Amino acid sequence: MRAGDGLRLERAGSAGEVALLTLDRPEARNAIDDALLDALLVAVREVAVDDAVRTLVLTGAGSAVFSAGMDLRERAGFDDAQLADQHERIVSLTTELTELPVPSIAAVEGFCLAGGFELALACDLIVASREAVFGLPETRVGIFPGGGSARLLTWAVGGPRTRDLILTGRRLTGVEAETWGLVARLAEPARSLEAALSLAGELAEAAPLGLREAKTAIRAAAGSLRDGQAAEDAMYDVVARSADRREGFRALTEKRRPRFEGR
Repeated sequence: MRAGDGLRLERAGSAGEVALLTLDRPEARNAIDDALLDALLVAVREVAVDDAVRTLVLTGAGSAVFSAGMDLRERAGFDDAQLADQHERIVSLTTELTELPVPSIAAVEGFCLAGGFELALACDLIVASREAVFGLPETRVGIFPGGGSARLLTWAVGGPRTRDLILTGRRLTGVEAETWGLVARLAEPARSLEAALSLAGELAEAAPLGLREAKTAIRAAAGSLRDGQAAEDAMYDVVARSADRREGFRALTEKRRPRFEGR
C-alpha cells in the first residue's frame, strides 16, 4: 500500500490485518482536494483485493477535524466539466467504500462536514467522540450533498431526519448523532481512534466470508443503492451547472454572503 497526496496509509493490529487510512491535510482541515480524492480511490481499491486486510479504519489527522469536506477553494477554480469529473470520482469512492468486502469504520474527532461526512457515512460503522460535530452545509453554497448522503442517510435514519439535515444544513453533536443512530459507538474526546481500532480488532477475529456476506445481505435489505445514486447524480448535475453554484463558490472564496437567484 502506498502513501502520499495527503493520505497516510498504515497497518495496525497484531498481524497487520487492519488497514488504517488517515486524511493528512491538517493545514487545510483535512479537506479533500483532487489529489487526495485520487489517493483515497487507489487505497480503497487496494484494500478491496488485499486478502491480508480484515478491516479498514478511516480517520483524520489531529483532534480538531475529521474532514471539512471537499476543498472548495480548489473547486472554485473548476469549470463545469472539471466539477462533473470530480463528482463522478467522489461517487465512485463512496460507492466502492460502501461495497468494500471487509468492514469499514470511520473514527471521527472534531468536525465531520460535507464530503467528509459523506465519506464517514459510506463506512459500515462510525465511532465518534462525544464532541464530534456532523453536518451537511452544501445548500448554503449553491449545491447539495451529492456524494451519496441522500441515499445513505435515508437508509440510516429515514426520510424526515435526512430532510432535516440536508435542507437546513444544521449540525449534530456526536451525542445527537448517536441518538439518531448515525454513530454506532461514542468515545471520550481524543479516544475515537483507539475505540475504532479496538472494534476493528474484534471484527478481524470474525470469519471473513461471514462478514462479507452479512454486508451483502444488509445492502440488499436497503434496496438498490446504485439506483438511488443514479437519481441523485441527475439532480446534482442540475445544481452543479447552475449560476447559484458559481455564486456560492465565489462568495466562499471572497468571504461574503452569497446572493442566490434560483437559476
